[in-house]
Amino acid sequence: MVANTEHPSQYASLTGDTPIVTVTDVAREAGVSVSTVSRIVNGTARVADDKRLAVEAAIARMDYRPNLHARSLKMGTSMTIGILTQRIESPVFNRVMLGIEEGLMDSGYAPIIVSGHWNQAEETERVRLLMARRVDGLVILNGGLTDAQLIEFSSRQPVVATGRRLQGHNLNAVRLDNVHGGYLATRHLLSLGHRRIAHIAGPDDHSDAVDRYMGFLRAHEEFGVPADPELVFQGDFNENGGALAMARLLDSGRSFSAVFAGNDQSAMGAHMVLYRRGLRVPEDISLIGFDNLPVSAYLTPPLTTVHQPLYEMGQYLAQSLLAMLGKSAGEEIKVPDMELVNRETVKRCV
Repeated sequence: MVANTEHPSQYASLTGDTPIVTVTDVAREAGVSVSTVSRIVNGTARVADDKRLAVEAAIARMDYRPNLHARSLKMGTSMTIGILTQRIESPVFNRVMLGIEEGLMDSGYAPIIVSGHWNQAEETERVRLLMARRVDGLVILNGGLTDAQLIEFSSRQPVVATGRRLQGHNLNAVRLDNVHGGYLATRHLLSLGHRRIAHIAGPDDHSDAVDRYMGFLRAHEEFGVPADPELVFQGDFNENGGALAMARLLDSGRSFSAVFAGNDQSAMGAHMVLYRRGLRVPEDISLIGFDNLPVSAYLTPPLTTVHQPLYEMGQYLAQSLLAMLGKSAGEEIKVPDMELVNRETVKRCV
């Protein structure tokens, strides 16, 4: 192929399809210097309106895309945010990540997502991998990292995290009130006359699961009703774990009129087992979940649950991190309290 020295951008790309447009091409098209185009693209200096409009028009006509790698080397920033979640397939973390994604929109930052799988050693390795890739900030969703580790990470770059309460320079860690959420679910059942309430708990090494159980106990104490520890069965926050726990509960022969499942996924597994055993919800057994996942409104019958403001939490995390990075994040995001969503899987005990 013969080089076109007059218009070097007209070389075909490696695929042979799309020509590569350079900053030099934009400058030539707009009739300005390369440095002027760079200042406008990077927003590093004020430029006369006529030149700015000419450059913006040239960028639109030529479909110019900045070279982000070269830009990051020059500006010392990668324009990426590292997100450590625990399970990519988790519908709970997906709601938070959706909020983060929306919160980062129009900021110029792109997310890089990795999983820690509730394994502290893996979480540590993943965070170090993100930092080695020179992300500009970190979002850490729950997990087993210690406060000391978060503080150490924040000494190198901005960090926001969930699942704990921790504040410091370049660090903001927040925790939703899962005790209150567990209390709301159990109080609702007790207020409807249920006195034999089973609980399908989450993993005992997850702080959220422990807090929800503490709320379960707090509501019983408030009503003066002893909580029966023999009606507490271990789940794993997944549908299969909820199904297994429900099967063990039924096979135990213990009497109960309602079940508080530690999350919606556990409630879905429990509901399947009740259906297969010929027990109706809520006519025979009342059932309440936790999270208010979008799918919970479309079950048969629709699931009564506790709403977690997961999406809003994601938006708040993004806004907090952008503020640490010196970016204006718009109107302040407030994370609402948890609330009961009363649908059709709970009825009064008679």
